[in-house]
Amino acid sequence: MAVIDTIKARAMALGRTLVLPEGQDPRVAKAANMIADEKIAKKVIVLGSHAEIDKACAEAGVTERKFEAIDYLNCDFFQQYVEQFCEMRAKKGCTMEKALKTMSDRIYFSAMMVRNGMADALVAGSIASTADMLRAAFQCIGTAPGIKIGSSCFVMDLATTAPNGENTLMFADCAVNPDPNAEQLVDIALATAATYRSLFGKQPKVAFLSFSSFGSAEHELLEKVVAAAKLCKERVAAENLDIIVDGEMQADAAIVPSVAKSKVPGSALKGDANVLIFPDLNAGNIAYKLVQRLGNADAFGPVLQGLAKPMSDLSRGCSAEDIVGAAAIAICQSAQ
Repeated sequence: MAVIDTIKARAMALGRTLVLPEGQDPRVAKAANMIADEKIAKKVIVLGSHAEIDKACAEAGVTERKFEAIDYLNCDFFQQYVEQFCEMRAKKGCTMEKALKTMSDRIYFSAMMVRNGMADALVAGSIASTADMLRAAFQCIGTAPGIKIGSSCFVMDLATTAPNGENTLMFADCAVNPDPNAEQLVDIALATAATYRSLFGKQPKVAFLSFSSFGSAEHELLEKVVAAAKLCKERVAAENLDIIVDGEMQADAAIVPSVAKSKVPGSALKGDANVLIFPDLNAGNIAYKLVQRLGNADAFGPVLQGLAKPMSDLSRGCSAEDIVGAAAIAICQSAQ
């Protein structure tokens, strides 16, 4: 079974409500019907005017809508959200005029729906940029308890089983934080571990990657990775989290048991990592694209994480099928 089918099955069992704000996009209209048909979500809400939804459905070939459409600019709770957002951002100088303009943005409006429990998860980005998504996420939803930054991960569905027997690995951060410090790397690691558990229901085994294994090299670039691994181990122990963490280590020592035995014989991971934390965005983004393109892996993401409630980003070149996959992942995240 492909990993996305496993994730869809977990999402179906949760019976959640999903909001898709970009109802002017035919891909979204098509995906909304697919999600409803496959029962990945119990309820699918699409935002847009009647004209936008009609046009998108016509272009997508959707003749029978399986989703609920909300004309958000004219709905009963639009003004309520304007007032609530203004109050939330008052210390940042937000006025009613600014709040009205912000809530007229469908990404912000849908994020407020998630904040207020009208939807359990949000998926967008087929039109909106990642920057737009992140701003709405931080201003309307905020980060999860104990986490100070949002981040991203990719779910890598491998074409060939890894040496440690894993068919699926999580790579982070590959899309959001260019140069995280040690404390931020810890937040990224814990957020990715939580995402892994929500998707697969298994123990996360986290490796902090570098070009050194347990001090085999010395360089200032390694310092933050060494510090992050130490801090993360301390936090896992203090909070009694069911996570195995180790590092700093090279990628082969993280996922190849025989190499781990040679390079890091005392490692708690023993070459069995399923969550790989990269030192910066350069390394993470390059790695996932190489594994995807040269290793023929399916890469699902970027998955936004570390937020109080799930809000998932899309590539602007996505297909309806990509939106369905992102929706299943976001819905699973709502179980955290």
